[in-house]
Amino acid sequence: MSMPKKRRYQEDVAGRGLWADAWYRFKKNKLAVVGLTFVVILVCVSIGTIILDLATDNKVYEALVVKQNLSQKLDGPSLKHFFGCDEFGRDILFRLLWGTRYSLFIGVVSILSALIAGGLLGAVAGYYGGITDNIIMRIMDVFLSIPSMVMAIAIVSALGTSTMNLLLSISIPQIPRLARIVRAQVMSVKGKEFVEASRAVGAGDMLIIMQYIIPNALAPIIVQASLSIGSAILSIAGLSFLGIGVQPPTPEWGSILSSARTYMRDAWHISVIPGLMIMLTVLSLNLAGDGLRDALDPKMKN
Repeated sequence: MSMPKKRRYQEDVAGRGLWADAWYRFKKNKLAVVGLTFVVILVCVSIGTIILDLATDNKVYEALVVKQNLSQKLDGPSLKHFFGCDEFGRDILFRLLWGTRYSLFIGVVSILSALIAGGLLGAVAGYYGGITDNIIMRIMDVFLSIPSMVMAIAIVSALGTSTMNLLLSISIPQIPRLARIVRAQVMSVKGKEFVEASRAVGAGDMLIIMQYIIPNALAPIIVQASLSIGSAILSIAGLSFLGIGVQPPTPEWGSILSSARTYMRDAWHISVIPGLMIMLTVLSLNLAGDGLRDALDPKMKN
């Protein structure tokens, strides 16, 4: 890079804010943009199916997603049914489209819930330190000692299969991980000059945490949350595959895979296509999360 170009680049960076500069560098990562585009398409599909159900009073859902037609049982991909039909003659494409909202909704809401709970615990532990930090972190260590899937299975088995219980089973194992990340960020920020200045003018602890510390420690937390959504979707699919997640005939991706395992030899498409959908979604979320991490990392600016 010649000197004039380098100088212009530095001037452009100086003229942008943190998030504007992060978005500028994020766009340069082509794989991250592809991943984000795929995720945005899935979000639009989810919103579209919800609007369509509300507009038609669930008639499209009942006719295309739930209604059985045994005359086309296990039909392969064709012009009439692009992804083929399942063991009950239901179109797999429509079931995947309608199932998008369940996987995305539960994945996003569970991670947001874990982020709120874990963020508050981590912020309190990192800010106050001492015995408060020890108590909170030792409790988090207990939760971290239990494998996430084992904890999720135990929660759903104890509370029963419902959307709310599934949300709890996905979010609770994520709380300790997010709490540790927030704690580390808060500990690195709480000694800064602007925090000391706000404390000197009489600001309360909660105001300092919410208004000064957390906003300045937000970047790595957002990255970790975006990466966690992919693992949450995998956990949802795993629980549904085991029969303790979203229950049939609701078209969740994991439940579609679970019902397809009996017919894998006779009809490859009813297991391969939903599996590819899960893989592409998780891959896209991870690519977008990696791109966001690089964009927000100060060491990557050059």
